[in-house]
Amino acid sequence: MASFLPRAGLRAFTALPRATPLTRVTFASKLPRTQPFSQPLARRFLATVPQEQPRIRLGSTAPNFKATTTHGEIDFHEFIGDSWAILFSHPADFTPVCTTELGAFAKLKDEFDQRGVKMIGLSANDLGSHDKWIDDINEVSNTNVQFPIIADADRKVAFLYDMIDQQDLDNIAEKGIAFTIRSVFIIDPSKKVRLTMMYPASTGRNSAEVLRVIDSLQTADKKGIATPINWNVGEDVIVPPSVSTEDARKKFGEVRELKPYLRYTKY
Repeated sequence: MASFLPRAGLRAFTALPRATPLTRVTFASKLPRTQPFSQPLARRFLATVPQEQPRIRLGSTAPNFKATTTHGEIDFHEFIGDSWAILFSHPADFTPVCTTELGAFAKLKDEFDQRGVKMIGLSANDLGSHDKWIDDINEVSNTNVQFPIIADADRKVAFLYDMIDQQDLDNIAEKGIAFTIRSVFIIDPSKKVRLTMMYPASTGRNSAEVLRVIDSLQTADKKGIATPINWNVGEDVIVPPSVSTEDARKKFGEVRELKPYLRYTKY
């Protein structure tokens, strides 16, 4: 059973009657009682809760999926192709923080293009809502959203990538649906997850930081180095501990040694 469900929820879902799937569970100290949902979407959502939650670790293969987007139907791995990709999620359309975020990312399209990165958003609403929301984003931010946004009203992709708040899961019997949190997944051309970020709904992301970590990952891959705190392109990098100082000097030239394990160089 799904590891993302709290223990009380796990018992309740295990006890859910098979003959009456369109029910919800009222958690109690005794056997669970069932009562009809008042929201059709909630019934559909409960029926789509996955049996097992995937573990998305750094270096693991990004789960593939097919989805409807503002640019049509996609297969996620085919969408990535030979590029890097950033998948970022939003709690809902027509919400203030999400609107500012998508506008900011839309303005940085050229920056992402220069780095060979495809952007794709996700919001927990249907396609018709997305299309109207994009008009608002373009107006508010004076931009033009050109990347696709996934329609995920049933939260299938949100659950696949564990973009769900635990508090919402704990209250799923009452609310019947869980909001999608602000998540960022940076995925490389081999479809490996290289970086993840999770934000609460109240906190907007830093688009400059997303670009910075992409620069760090791509530079590390090409040059075989590491990057220190607050690093930006053009600044000194760190020689990895696995490389001797002698070999580092052969490869990079000058090496500045602060400690035997902390050595800086240019690239």
